[in-house]
Amino acid sequence: MLQERRVIEPRKKQQDAGSTRDRILITNSEIGQPNSIPPLVSALKTCAHQNAATFHFPGHNRGRAAPSSLVHLIGLKPFIHDLPELPELDNLFSPEGPILEAQKLAAKLFGSSETWFLVGGTTCGIQAAILATCSPGDYLILPRNSHISAISAIVLSGVIPKYIIPDYDCLWDITAGVTLSQIEKAIEELHMEGQKVGAVFITSPTYHGICSNLTDISKLCHSYEIPVIVDEAHGAHFGFHTQLPSSALQQGADLAVQSTHKVLCSLTQSSMLHMSGNIVDRERICRCLQTLQSTSPSYLLLASLDAARAQLSEKPGSIFNNALDLAIETKNLIGNIPGISMLGTLGFSNFPVIDPLRLTFGFWRLGLSGFEADETLYSDQGVISELVGTRSITFAINLGTCRDHIQRLACGIKNLSEASLLSFEKIKGQIEDHCGSAPFTDITMCLNPREAFFARKRKVAIGESLGKICGELICPYPPGIPVMIPGETITKKALEYLVLVKNKGATISGASDPLLNSIVICDV
Repeated sequence: MLQERRVIEPRKKQQDAGSTRDRILITNSEIGQPNSIPPLVSALKTCAHQNAATFHFPGHNRGRAAPSSLVHLIGLKPFIHDLPELPELDNLFSPEGPILEAQKLAAKLFGSSETWFLVGGTTCGIQAAILATCSPGDYLILPRNSHISAISAIVLSGVIPKYIIPDYDCLWDITAGVTLSQIEKAIEELHMEGQKVGAVFITSPTYHGICSNLTDISKLCHSYEIPVIVDEAHGAHFGFHTQLPSSALQQGADLAVQSTHKVLCSLTQSSMLHMSGNIVDRERICRCLQTLQSTSPSYLLLASLDAARAQLSEKPGSIFNNALDLAIETKNLIGNIPGISMLGTLGFSNFPVIDPLRLTFGFWRLGLSGFEADETLYSDQGVISELVGTRSITFAINLGTCRDHIQRLACGIKNLSEASLLSFEKIKGQIEDHCGSAPFTDITMCLNPREAFFARKRKVAIGESLGKICGELICPYPPGIPVMIPGETITKKALEYLVLVKNKGATISGASDPLLNSIVICDV
């Protein structure tokens, strides 16, 4: 049992510097107040308002020594509520009080048998899910366009990847999901070789909102007693409206990791891991999370997860009505602008479901890259997008989206269209020159990622790297999808793609030389 403490009534104090601003923000909030205070939020509020003599961390001591520059920016309240693992606040790794209650309420809302709060983002949840289901030497079936966190989990766990090459649309330079037949083929190939499949890992939806058929994939995997892990970072809202796709758990997944801070409203870096069924060992998940998560979790992040859950549970079937209406309005405003393409399911016949709140527009018919269009939209209308690609820009519609921002986006794209005077022949040439295959369709894995991670390495000029074994994980970010993974043979296609996206304005993450003049290889 948690140690019980007498609640000390707060001493009346003068209004702090940030309270006026806080009241204004609360007054102007378009989201209604909860009927009852969520358990973890309530515990944090009670603890923060105790008239206590404090001799504990953090060093700012409930705001008394908070840095003035940050206080001027956000006020004192975040510091006052930035508390350590006091008994009243429960323990994330052995919850018995408000954290346990908050996680149970989340499990009920999201339809899981158990839910864990994450302060290390979905990255931490993905790593824990893979470590909990796979042992060293097992095979993990996953799409080659998986997030970098899945690759880091492979390094940590010692599992061997069995990559599936996802569908690719060259006009959009976008990869989609994976199909049932691809999963079935991968399982059969590994069984024929006498290999054990620890888990199947699926990204659904993708960053662009493209969804895989998880229902059929889950049924197939379960017939082999293989657990299904879903990176549902961009789908925490799924299942909460008739116009939204079904959630991963609703489609039979065993583990689903969601970035509650993306489409829902918790603080950045806070996520949830949901479990369903009885294939996965919950105790192993708990051990993995304790291994991976901070021993000093932020209670602001944890309370924000509880608050986001409460916000959603007030109107679970209608909370997204306005956002969905605005998404339709955006499509109507922009869809018919000359030279603008809108991502739909036509280019991905195997994937008929796309998140209606994730809108992707292409600009190649205007002779513009996504990076060029994004820069113009920002300078012209102050539009800040979610994801920029070589051919397109993706915009996220959420609970906080307002009509004024929609109109500014439409105005900016209309101005882009009107300013374009390129000839059809030039545009056609650009389209034809770009078409090809995904940069990682012809991969050869010489070392598994863990072997490559620990191998001796050296740096060579990029022109000398062709055919060598890659020693670093290199990916344009966002979206954080690796083009080259340690252990793979460096190909001409991958190098050309990296140079292409760098020249178009992408940030290259993971490379020791971000200018790509040199590259690290495995010296084996």
